[in-house]
Amino acid sequence: MRYHRVNRRDGHTAVRCSLRGTAARPGARPRAARHGRPGSARKPPRGFSLLEVLVAFVILSLVAVALFRLFSAALNNASAADDYSRAVLVAESALATAAATQPLRETTQSGTVDDGRIEWATRVEPYAPPGGGSPELASLTETLPTRLYRVSAEVTFAGPTGGKRTFALATVRVGARDAK
Repeated sequence: MRYHRVNRRDGHTAVRCSLRGTAARPGARPRAARHGRPGSARKPPRGFSLLEVLVAFVILSLVAVALFRLFSAALNNASAADDYSRAVLVAESALATAAATQPLRETTQSGTVDDGRIEWATRVEPYAPPGGGSPELASLTETLPTRLYRVSAEVTFAGPTGGKRTFALATVRVGARDAK
C-alpha cells in the first residue's frame, strides 16, 4: 500500500491510499511511469560484488608474495654478509697472530672456529718477489742477517648456496735469517 497526498478542487489536501501499480479509483487512468522524475530512479546497490572482492584478494596476495620473496632475499643477503664479515675477522686475527710470532720461522698452522663452520690456515714462508727477481739480487740478499717472509692466512667457510668460499690475506714481514 502506498499513501500519497492529493490536492482537491476546493484547495484542501487529501490523503489517499493505493496499491502500487494499480489505479487509485476504479475507472481512473493508470499513472504515468515515474522514469525521469528526480528521486524516482533506483539507487545503485551499495558494497562490492563477489567478483570485485576476489580480484582485490588476488592482487593483494600477489603483492604479499612479492614482498615475502623480497624480505627472504634480504635476509639471505644479510646472513651471507655476516658470514663473510666473520671470515674476514678470523683471517685478520690469524694473520696478526702469525705475523707477531717472534722469531719468524717457516711454519704452517690451522684450526677451526664457530663450531667448525670456519676453517683457517696460516703459512709463513720466505718471500719470493713477483717475476722471480734477478740472480744478483738473490745472492746479495743471502749475505744479509735478515730476510723477508710472506705471512698468509686463508679462511674457508660455507657460502650462501652451500658451497665452500675461501678468503685469503697476506702480508710481508722482516725476520731474522735462519742459522744454517
